[in-house]
Amino acid sequence: MGYSDSRVVSILSDQCATVVLLYSPFASSTMSLAIPLQFVTADDLQQQPEAVKAWAIANRFKAEAGTYCLIPALAVNSADGEGAIAAVLVGKPDVFDTWTLGSLANALPPHTYSLPQDLAAAIATQLCLGWQLSQYRFDQYRKPSQHRKTGRSQPELVVPNRVDQTYLKAAVNATTLVRNLVNTPVNDMGPAQLEAAADSLATEHQALITVTVGQELLAQNYPMIHAVGRASDHPPRLIDIRWGELGAPKVTLVGKGVCFDSGGLNIKSANGMKLMKKDMGGAAQVLGLAHFIMAMKLSVRLRVLIPAVENSISSGAMRPSDILASRKGITVEIGNTDAEGRLVLADALWEATQENPDLLIDCATLTGAARVALGTELPAFFCNNEAIAQKLIASGLVQNDALWQLPLHMPYREMLASKIADINNISSGSYGGAITAALFLQEFVKPNVPWIHIDFMAWNLRSLPGRPEGGEAMGMRALFGLIQQHLSH
Repeated sequence: MGYSDSRVVSILSDQCATVVLLYSPFASSTMSLAIPLQFVTADDLQQQPEAVKAWAIANRFKAEAGTYCLIPALAVNSADGEGAIAAVLVGKPDVFDTWTLGSLANALPPHTYSLPQDLAAAIATQLCLGWQLSQYRFDQYRKPSQHRKTGRSQPELVVPNRVDQTYLKAAVNATTLVRNLVNTPVNDMGPAQLEAAADSLATEHQALITVTVGQELLAQNYPMIHAVGRASDHPPRLIDIRWGELGAPKVTLVGKGVCFDSGGLNIKSANGMKLMKKDMGGAAQVLGLAHFIMAMKLSVRLRVLIPAVENSISSGAMRPSDILASRKGITVEIGNTDAEGRLVLADALWEATQENPDLLIDCATLTGAARVALGTELPAFFCNNEAIAQKLIASGLVQNDALWQLPLHMPYREMLASKIADINNISSGSYGGAITAALFLQEFVKPNVPWIHIDFMAWNLRSLPGRPEGGEAMGMRALFGLIQQHLSH
């Protein structure tokens, strides 16, 4: 790990720091070569030349994971060498993961960098993914900054040939799609605009798309989707995308597409309504996952169902104590109009389950209870098939995209009882809300259909390496890994 091919030219000292000037084969007067990133442990650091160790000490660099140290260089016989960077020492983690270089992707000077040649292809792919996801920006509504005009605002990482570049591109584009959709305000991302995004995706991948809108939802027997969205000036709709080989395993994705949730007549507080543009995060995630699947050309028969609505307040809004018909044929008492996501999902799930897919997945920003249980950064999931649940957990660990399983605890089902309808849309108690919501959805899934329900935040409340504050795909790469490894031929 030492710089055996470099020659220390001089060491200049002042009262503040020691400056190490190196001649290095990695640097040139034109900086035409990428600056190498070198992973080092504390022991590796001790093997460096004395000048490098002195520079590390001056910069308080101890090779701890997540830290880095720029090694400056002077190119001999060139006036352009002063201030150039010979290499970047990076604290080596015990285990590499997707987010190892996440902080560096924004912190390093805006030059071009390269990974060590001895990294395995899988690790290199993870590091490149984390780097690119870290550099996501949602700035469509801001004036261009000087950095964006010059194109030098961010450092670049060379993607090695050994990286799975098809996967890398698909993963980055899928995540970017999810983030962009969730971050876009509802005045530009209502039901019609969500349909347009789905149509664009279908066109890109030559998929078939059909959309059922407004009163046609009643004619086609989607009464709960219609009931939730009928109060808005923007008509509710059901988006239906189909793609793939007819004989391949069937994978059906259902996403909650509540483009804004006022809470209905059980209106939310101002603080509770503040982030409700993200209530279509489930729809965004299944569109992102669909792009991932289609871009990677997985051998599956894919179907995507998105009930796209706006839960608004008007004279046409559904009311607490209303009783709604459902596509399944059972009646639902409305205990609270702010529990609307499960209603639109229920009609879509019952439609999905009629085709007996090999795997049915729904994604939804469904309950605050799941956030109370697990926080905002760890999605909850429920599954009616334990073997599939364990495979999803394993996939999440491999993909650095963890989820946590909660139980479909059947004794809680009686909390959804209604005295005047077949089921209530909320529980009679205030505890276990994520479980009772999942049990409500399970009523609309045939028992023989393997089913995963993801209850997630779809939003980063804080910025972490690779995961900037704002809209986020959570569990999407884990789901893709599950489908790729266990369903795709």
